[in-house]
Amino acid sequence: MPPYKKLIAVVEDHVSVRKALERLVRSAGYRCEGFASAEDFLAVANICKPDCIVSDINLGGMTGLAMALHPVLTALRVPVVFITGALDPTIEGPAREIGAAFLFKPIQGQELLEAIVDTAGPPLADYEP
Repeated sequence: MPPYKKLIAVVEDHVSVRKALERLVRSAGYRCEGFASAEDFLAVANICKPDCIVSDINLGGMTGLAMALHPVLTALRVPVVFITGALDPTIEGPAREIGAAFLFKPIQGQELLEAIVDTAGPPLADYEP
């Protein structure tokens, strides 16, 4: 049986950015699913059970922070890497409480991949969930 590839969920409302992030994550050996909104992701989070979430904080509709604090995700205990242009102190506290990592725009590909490895581990796992 081939090794299990970890799944990274990318939640980003800008299509071109989301597609670029998906390509980067896949190029590092992870499986990746992209979502245009927090609501779209929450609708399937229990089914896809990602190993890590990469999300913009400022999404159209529900924010990335509200998504990360949603009971569906807190029950799954999924690590989160937030991407933001500027850190708002009202967001930083609650996000740090759940152990979220922060990357500031513009981000470098290697910087994102290092944050994913730090939160979810390397792309291959010895188990299948």
